[in-house]
Amino acid sequence: MTDFRVADAARLLGVSDDTVRRWVEAGTLPTTGVSPAEIPGAALAAHAAEMARAEQQIGDVLTSARNRFTGLVTRVQVDGVMAQVDIQSGPHRFVSLMSAEAVRQLDLEPGSLAAAVIKATTVIVETPKG
Repeated sequence: MTDFRVADAARLLGVSDDTVRRWVEAGTLPTTGVSPAEIPGAALAAHAAEMARAEQQIGDVLTSARNRFTGLVTRVQVDGVMAQVDIQSGPHRFVSLMSAEAVRQLDLEPGSLAAAVIKATTVIVETPKG
């Protein structure tokens, strides 16, 4: 079982170290009891899943896609009939290639609230060496 230091837990959850410390002090996240504080991996995973369930979704949409990342548009590059749109969702950057017409219809520009919805048949899982 892997345990995570506060800074690592914060990075994984996309929040500040102080937020994780407040959650620990409030009893929202347990620690292993060692110093400096470490959070059990299973508890961190459960908290991350709960955060994802609680995340407010854009609109009332039913979808089969399970990977929805709400964030802000950081860049829109239109070149002829195609466009590239970058979305920053916490520590994650998503790049979408779409038609320029779609960009105009969705009124996408830097600062726009948007969701990157991913439906993929292949998911690659990596773990650190060790």
